[in-house]
Amino acid sequence: MSGRRPGPYDDRGSLAPGPDGLPPGPEHQVLKSLLGAWALAACAPAEADAVEEHLGVCGPCADEALRLREAVGLLQRPETLDLNPALRTRVLEACLERRPPRVPVPEWAAAYDTETARLDALLQDFGDNEWHAPVRLRWYEGDEASSRRTTVAGVIAHLLTVDGLVAVALGLEDPLGDVKPEQPTPSGRTEAYWRAARFPPTRAVRGPWREQSHRLIRTVCFTGSDTGRMPVPYGDFALPLHDAMLDRAFECWVHGEDIAEAVDYPYDPPSGRHLHDMVDLAARMLPLVLENRRHRGLAAPVERRLVAAGEPGRSLRLEIEGSGGGEWLIPLDSPAAKGSAEHEVAHVALDGAEFCRLAAGHVPPREAAAGQEGDREAIKDVLFAAASLSRM
Repeated sequence: MSGRRPGPYDDRGSLAPGPDGLPPGPEHQVLKSLLGAWALAACAPAEADAVEEHLGVCGPCADEALRLREAVGLLQRPETLDLNPALRTRVLEACLERRPPRVPVPEWAAAYDTETARLDALLQDFGDNEWHAPVRLRWYEGDEASSRRTTVAGVIAHLLTVDGLVAVALGLEDPLGDVKPEQPTPSGRTEAYWRAARFPPTRAVRGPWREQSHRLIRTVCFTGSDTGRMPVPYGDFALPLHDAMLDRAFECWVHGEDIAEAVDYPYDPPSGRHLHDMVDLAARMLPLVLENRRHRGLAAPVERRLVAAGEPGRSLRLEIEGSGGGEWLIPLDSPAAKGSAEHEVAHVALDGAEFCRLAAGHVPPREAAAGQEGDREAIKDVLFAAASLSRM
């Protein structure tokens, strides 16, 4: 008995051609009908294997397959291989909607978790040129714009050292180690870290920054809800932990924008929910900042007696439009006073991201408000107070 298989096959086990040089009809027609799906990579694995085996013995089908693949290439838009920095956040949100984590991230730490993940995704594929790209940190001192030149790596070192304030408050390791800053402020700690480095910061700073951010999130997840009220000293003031984490998320986003601008890469503002929380933190801090500026002669004095604590007084309505929008009544006469619509003397409207950039010292106060109405002096004082929230 011969070893050849019955049917229209040659010695190699392939379909033997018919009189016209083409493989026999029925199977050839079936495989030919699959060429369009094969060109679109839409065949099942077994079908794709059969089509590709057929193309090796059928010249006309091979030519047709080549034309179809070229046509598909013209129809499909080329896509960048760079991952969207927001991809991790979207994937995590989709997963958590289906299965809540066993130890959830506190709501007041979610913005920090998201913004550090977004920035880390941006940094992931940076080469040496990007890490050493120049960045200018900007903020306001008094009523004057200030700046400090550094690099992308220097910005991450800055975030590492200032996030270290939260780490120390939680009993974690201080990234400064044995280095002692002249002042325990964010700028003092950053300058001390830069001075102590034998060489300018490089891509190596990403690992310690990323690991510290992970430790912060893990720690607040396991320490209970009461931890949010723990004070975090910033040198010349303190914030409760839940506000400090939001402050760190805010600065991470702002400096993420600085870095993206330096390497010419798009970078979106935070989600509406997180942006709203950042605006709310700044709005709650404005009365105290305004009072401090008044004591230093940088804001108009109160023309009448101070309002008693908890009582309504002159107020400015801060209207935030767009993503993260809302309204806040800012008491003007005393940090202890209560904002009151009945005592409203001015109204300012800004976009949410623009207000945060003002609070970061990235927008001149005189150019910030999209809409202004009422007491011009009160408006000026509040806009400059917002810019005074910024620091290196």
